[in-house]
Amino acid sequence: MARFDTSFDATSIEPTTAYELLPAGTYRAQIVESEMRVTKNGMGQFLWLMIDILEGEQQGRKIFDQLNLVNPNPTTVEIAQRTLSAICHATGRMHVSDSEELHLIPMTIQVKIKPPKNGYGESNAIAYLPPDKGATTAARTSLSPSVSSAPPKMAAAPWNKKA
Repeated sequence: MARFDTSFDATSIEPTTAYELLPAGTYRAQIVESEMRVTKNGMGQFLWLMIDILEGEQQGRKIFDQLNLVNPNPTTVEIAQRTLSAICHATGRMHVSDSEELHLIPMTIQVKIKPPKNGYGESNAIAYLPPDKGATTAARTSLSPSVSSAPPKMAAAPWNKKA
């Protein structure tokens, strides 16, 4: 049980709304938060990323990604490492030892909508574009294949978990 100091009146506060996917397209964005998290089965770890859209109609929206950098499946690790390499190239930071070194560096990402799978609804997938490609496709909204994993499914927004 958690007792509140005062009575909470839900009629005076707008409730949160359902999560809406970021529309497919190309966006200027930056990583604003990151942390290593343990996988559900406890057998690995993934780098969780919160990415902020910087420009356009979707400015201020967040999108999430996760890179399974520690996993018993070598193919999973290779995919995560290739995605991390794409992020490093997109940000111009080729040698990093802490994910915070990738924070607040504008880059171009391409977002697509992945169809429902394994009982989950549609989700966003992110590709991190190299600076030269990002500059030439910034206004385009094509759906080229993504090279990264889908954003994590979370019960609560992670930015609300910190004290």
